[in-house]
Formats: sequence, C-alpha cells, structure tokens
Amino acid sequence: MNGLTGGNHQPAHAPFALFRHWLDDAEAREINDPNAMCLATVDQNGLPNARMVLLKGFDDDGFVFYTNKESAKGRELAGQPQAAGVLHWKSLRRQFRFRGSVEEVSDEESDAYFVSRHRDSRIGAWASRQSRPLESRFALEKAVALYAAKFNFGEVPRPKHWGGYRIRPVEIEFWTDRPFRLHERQRFTRPAPEGDWLCEHLYP
Repeated sequence: MNGLTGGNHQPAHAPFALFRHWLDDAEAREINDPNAMCLATVDQNGLPNARMVLLKGFDDDGFVFYTNKESAKGRELAGQPQAAGVLHWKSLRRQFRFRGSVEEVSDEESDAYFVSRHRDSRIGAWASRQSRPLESRFALEKAVALYAAKFNFGEVPRPKHWGGYRIRPVEIEFWTDRPFRLHERQRFTRPAPEGDWLCEHLYP
C-alpha cells in the first residue's frame, strides 16, 4: 500500500514523511490547489464550522495555515484551540485527514510568509475586516485603495491581527480509494502532540 506496516509503533516523523510523498504526487497531478485544505473549528456553542484554506507548510511539529486572527476561524481558535483538517485529491483518489491542538506560529514565521505574498495580497490583509458584515463592494475597494496609497511603493508590513497557526496532530489518517468502497485506511494516533505513533489499518 505505502511501505508502512499496520498495528505497530512508528517514529514521530513517519506520517509526515508519507504525507510529503503524497503531497509531491498531488503537486504533480492535481489540477488546482493541491494544498487546498478543509479546516474545521468549533464556536463557543460547540457548533462546527468548516471552510477551505491553503496549507502553507508542515514539518514534524504539525501543519501550518495563515489567516486574519479576527476572522471567524481566528475567534473560534482563540476560544477552542483545536481543529481538524482534510485534504482531498480527487485526481489521485486520495484523502488525508488530521486533527489536534492548535498554537500560533512565531512572529518570525508569520513575517517570513507574509513578505513572500504578492503585494496586492498583503494590502488586502490590511483592507479586509474578514468575516464581518460588508456594507458594499465599494467599501472594500475603497479600503484597498486607501491602504495602497498609505504604503505607496514602500514595504507593506504584516498586520498584527494577521498570522499563522499550527495544528499539532494527535491523529492522522491516509485514505485511498478502492473498488466497491473497500477503501484502504491507515491511521496514526498518539496521546499527545509529540512522540511516536501507533499505526493501524481500519475497516473502510
């Protein structure tokens, strides 16, 4: 299936190494946004919320995405710092799932990613009051124009309300489509977001 055995213990890097292989395949074969990820959080009432974001990095510590911290997802993570993510690669007939606790990445990490973004996207991060009511499209375009004029041709710094989050997984699952719904599922679990994993295969 993927070179990893089931029902045993695997080192901390094992699922991340396999994910690297899967993501490389997706980047080569998936038509659009191979790093598109469905991110699920919960609000103060425990009601789930899900939306698509872009996975912007990962390592043995977890999976990183960036957003306006004053957005709905930012507010939900402030109240309940746990989340789940799913990447579905239709062209490969594969699905990758994970969940765990969430922490903010360092200012240095957020700054490094922010400066790599297109200038217009950086200005947009200042102009958008993400997830809050918008009175008109003109109001957004006006805000963009105001910040474009403010920064003129100089550097566009990262807003303090914008940054990254790292999901530190305690559960990871690799799902592969098979005929007649007899799919392959390989799950990695651990009690805390560090240390080795228990690896096992699941019924479809």
